[in-house]
Amino acid sequence: MIRAWALAFSLVGLCAVLEAQAPVEASAAELQLYAAVNRARRAQGLPALRWNEALAAAARRHVRLMAQHGSAEHGFAGEPGLASRVTRAGAHFVWLAENVGRGAGVGAIEAEFLRSPNHRANILDSNMDSIGVGVVERGGQWFAVEDFSKAK
Repeated sequence: MIRAWALAFSLVGLCAVLEAQAPVEASAAELQLYAAVNRARRAQGLPALRWNEALAAAARRHVRLMAQHGSAEHGFAGEPGLASRVTRAGAHFVWLAENVGRGAGVGAIEAEFLRSPNHRANILDSNMDSIGVGVVERGGQWFAVEDFSKAK
């Protein structure tokens, strides 16, 4: 009987941990990119990245600017740099990286990230442990930002 209670308690605790790490307000497109990153990492024997809502908030703010400008850029005039953007969103980090992309759809952006040596290096960086993703569609074009960190 004690074992049964211990097992039940462990399962409840595990569910709470998994629920706490799950994307809270992620769109289907954001979840698609998140899953693609973790598939690519697992294929290389790397651990999955944890979803970080603060990184996602920073990514979503930046991707909205990209869509407004109609351009995939790491920064725009008057916008804070990556470190300031994620700090303002509440993320605590030791190291950061960012992928930005634009394409006809999320699948096209995902494929381009994996073909690009620099984007792929960010996805497969063994030092990273967290990710937040932002995706916006505007006028038939899709824009995406993946913010990676080694969390503090």
